[in-house]
Amino acid sequence: MDFIARVVDNALSMSNMDAVDALRAFFIFAACTILSVSLPNSLRSRFIPYGARATSTATVEAEKPVSPTSPRSASPVTRALDYVATLRVPHSYFTQFYVVSVLSSIFWAVQLLWHGAAFQAIATRVRPERLHHAISINQVMLCWGLMLIQGLRRLYECLSLSKPSTSRMWFVHWLAGIAFYLTVAVAIWIEGAGTVLSHTLSLDDFSLATRFSGRTLVCIPIFILASGIQHDCHHYLYSLKRYTLPTHPMFSKLVCPHYTAECMIYLSIAVLAAPQGEIVNKTVLSALTFVVINLGITASTTREWYRQKFGEEAVRGKWNMIPIVY
Repeated sequence: MDFIARVVDNALSMSNMDAVDALRAFFIFAACTILSVSLPNSLRSRFIPYGARATSTATVEAEKPVSPTSPRSASPVTRALDYVATLRVPHSYFTQFYVVSVLSSIFWAVQLLWHGAAFQAIATRVRPERLHHAISINQVMLCWGLMLIQGLRRLYECLSLSKPSTSRMWFVHWLAGIAFYLTVAVAIWIEGAGTVLSHTLSLDDFSLATRFSGRTLVCIPIFILASGIQHDCHHYLYSLKRYTLPTHPMFSKLVCPHYTAECMIYLSIAVLAAPQGEIVNKTVLSALTFVVINLGITASTTREWYRQKFGEEAVRGKWNMIPIVY
């Protein structure tokens, strides 16, 4: 307990923030970092594409005529960037994101139920006003359950709907994904820390009749619908021959409808976890900001990949991810 508390205290004292603010700041900082890397073409082309998109980019670059003044005449900065870009891990490491997600959900369930050391180390570093204005125990349990379902489903899809591939991704993508799933598992309950601290779990907490409200009757169907759409998209993409243009109805107006579904999943949790009198849970909303920016950039890269491989008609009239907006 003392060691965990010291680690949390040292991290928060350096930022001069409580645990909720630090968590929100992490998501926003990570989102801004990804966005800043994606803007300059010199960084975007090196670090953003992965999977088939990276393979395509590499092929295009390989087909370009070799400049007489290539690697030796390149500046030290260019050589350094090129070297860092080679630090990649197998794309199959994506599965580890959902292993981490599921294990994190189970870990925090144990911590919340028995007020474990890790939970107390974080919960006692939340400002008192936030502890008093906390989400209910029903909201905590529902959001935890939805996050576990999301992690289990995505883990199942990674294990059963993935094909052998030699593609790789930049190691920072991998680290960012691990960090996200570790922290989002905390984000879904941290604004209910005050409730959990003062609450003794009973059988009534497992009664579905006490959990349903207008908010849950809207958010849970959205979560289920978005999960079903995403699973259907993943199953369809798995059934395609390699590098075939998707023709599924969900792809008729969107380049990446499975990314749209991912955003809807986290939006439903953000609304479901909103404290009384508020529309959304700001901590989960900050996590959603990271998801939207990260997937939005990948959707843009996917659009360009489709254009290069299948021509302009393949993406004409389609939004990348968010209908009407983007």
